[in-house]
Amino acid sequence: MKREMLSFVVITALISLLQGCASQSKAGNLAATGAGTAVQAVSATAEASAPAAALPTQTTTASAAAERKETMKATIQTTKGMIEVELYADKAPKTVENFVTLAQKGFYDGIIFHRVIPGFMIQTGDPTGTGMGGPGYKFADEFDKSLRHNKPGVLSMANSGPNTNGSQFFICEVPTPWLDDKHSVFGRVTSGMDVVTRIANAPRDGRDKPLETIKMEKVTILD
Repeated sequence: MKREMLSFVVITALISLLQGCASQSKAGNLAATGAGTAVQAVSATAEASAPAAALPTQTTTASAAAERKETMKATIQTTKGMIEVELYADKAPKTVENFVTLAQKGFYDGIIFHRVIPGFMIQTGDPTGTGMGGPGYKFADEFDKSLRHNKPGVLSMANSGPNTNGSQFFICEVPTPWLDDKHSVFGRVTSGMDVVTRIANAPRDGRDKPLETIKMEKVTILD
């Protein structure tokens, strides 16, 4: 009888021990799974983070110009001088329409150049002035093989990844071919590259923000 009781106790203890080991093993597996799934943080240098939404109501002639295979013209009056640009409405109709619509609404007026890098580009179009803002929507990239970052004065959309265009754009001071098919080209500077260079060479802080306030005072669509 005593032997039977002893055997029963031993068997019960072994079962409890095995169950405990199994529980520890499961816990270990869950911990490993959780540890291997890292949350991906948005880069501090992301250029836009506005939520997706539809394009604003069309109030421009950009679509009509694109259908007629025409370009459009605009001026960007800055605190450093005037920049005149040509917009490729025929080859980048969505991007040009977005730019024109925002300009005609006065969205760009008073916005600073928040990022300038000499020998590279000047960037603007963020109403918050931080590099993280936008118009409240995103739209798809628009690439045309004939539109490349192959010369000074190219206008192109800033983004934080594929199909995240909003209101931010940059003007190249030099050719930047590594940006081809990553950023949507939609225009070029026709006059005022000296102004672009002046802005690009402004004293800046460690995050490439000019130490002085440099603004787009007025963006005007000419046709």
